[in-house]
Amino acid sequence: MTDKKVEDHLTRQTIFVPEPVWVPVSKWVRIRLGNEYVASSRRVMLKREFPMVYFFPQGDVNMELLEQGSQDSQPDKWGKSTSWHIKTKSKKAERAAWSYKNPGEKAPEKIEKYMAFQWDAMDMWLEEDEEVRVHPRDPYHRLDVCKSSRHVQILINGKTVADTHCPVLLFETGLPVRFYIPKTDVQLDLLQPTHYQTQCPYKGTAFYYSIINGGDNLKNVIWTYPFPNTEVFKIKDLVAFFTEKLEEVFIDGKKLPKVKSKWAD
Repeated sequence: MTDKKVEDHLTRQTIFVPEPVWVPVSKWVRIRLGNEYVASSRRVMLKREFPMVYFFPQGDVNMELLEQGSQDSQPDKWGKSTSWHIKTKSKKAERAAWSYKNPGEKAPEKIEKYMAFQWDAMDMWLEEDEEVRVHPRDPYHRLDVCKSSRHVQILINGKTVADTHCPVLLFETGLPVRFYIPKTDVQLDLLQPTHYQTQCPYKGTAFYYSIINGGDNLKNVIWTYPFPNTEVFKIKDLVAFFTEKLEEVFIDGKKLPKVKSKWAD
């Protein structure tokens, strides 16, 4: 394979499988508000378009905790929906659930007999016995984590910030390849921890650094996972860079072409 083809493979973005939008999920999914389970099902439907959400059969929802709202929500391409309030012994969530009152022609069969819930309005989401954060895990979303001997160099204004021959590469559906680097191969004196954090349902909670290099201050361009999810444990305590925000990234001596992503601007 030529060097050009190798670069293309490293920078190519994988596209999400567009179909199906609705998929049945065999996981046992539960929701808690306060100390009570609002729904518990082993036969949920997942709507994979943004925002991804689980739909529960009404028979698996504690309908005694729900009260129909006074107004219908704005229709979307799947139909017209009705909102519901949720009230447990200790908490109340206004308009935190919805169901399709008049499903459209493109909606799944019998979807009017299912209910969905606002993710952030609930206190806990469980897939089997594991808590899930941010949004449901997409069965069509894949991560591969591989130890590598590629030579990764990251420079800023000609000054080396990271240089390693033992990165860990993370390949994730729809995203650029991420190069995770041991801290022993990073100039830590150029890194300044920030208070910024993000959460990923697949990887865990990321903590960020800015790069301080002379007059430059590249904010939140480096992150690390001190406590990653089990599936990606190999990246624990390693650091990764937003390579699409940097000008001098070299892989095996070849400059890494910039790729487009939602973080590139």
